[in-house]
Amino acid sequence: MAHLSARADTAYDNAYHHKLRGRLWGALSGTEYDERHDANEPPGFAYSNPFPPRDMRAGDERKLLVAAPEEPLLTHVVRDLQTERELNIGEMPFRVEDMSAFSPDVGEPGTRGTLETGTGLLVRIPPWRCDEYGIDHPGGDTAVFWRPEHTTEPLLNQLEANLDKKHGLFCPEYLPGPSDVEGELFDSYELIKTFAVPVQVTERETRTYVLSKWRFGYTVRDDDHRRHLNLALDCGLGERNSLGFGFVNVVEKQGPFGEPAPEVHGR
Repeated sequence: MAHLSARADTAYDNAYHHKLRGRLWGALSGTEYDERHDANEPPGFAYSNPFPPRDMRAGDERKLLVAAPEEPLLTHVVRDLQTERELNIGEMPFRVEDMSAFSPDVGEPGTRGTLETGTGLLVRIPPWRCDEYGIDHPGGDTAVFWRPEHTTEPLLNQLEANLDKKHGLFCPEYLPGPSDVEGELFDSYELIKTFAVPVQVTERETRTYVLSKWRFGYTVRDDDHRRHLNLALDCGLGERNSLGFGFVNVVEKQGPFGEPAPEVHGR
């Protein structure tokens, strides 16, 4: 977690994605993780927005979370932010005042809790699966952004397939992935909202993405399920995590015997 202080009175800039992504990839430049930049694969990290997300005065405090399943990757990011403490995220100028570390965990088997998608979830239905879900497709090769009228079935299938891919990349090969085990990732699904946001994806191109925010309830069944949910905390859910989408927090958690768990990190 980076502890930030605003360097000027500033309106909150919701178009922060491109600039913040650039700083994080810059921190990984020249490292063993640099080649992931153009690999068209999940990058193996996820990050929050600067929070709380509201206008600020000079000296106001904000926080930024960066997560990854590989500690050396986070070490590069921390080293970069400690070396160059000026952090300009879009139109928001910050100074990195401090860094702290923690290991979020959904909890041991039997733990019940809720994950919330802090930065919006990007899920696209590939054209070859639209007929299966009864989704009208405009034609061509373009994927369809998930919307509430598509029901949760395609959304959950795509989330599991995406997490399967991340499991194959970042977990030991001999361990079962989400689709290799019985049971669902989540017990319950609460849609908070859907929204569209224009995002600068390259220096010359801006695209509009349709995103959704969710609360997902869970009960940890066993160690495999725990690993799958923790992978979502480390890598993010859904697509385009390198743009800051799909970052998830544990917002509620109770241990197997109903005791409250203190490790909750809000956004």
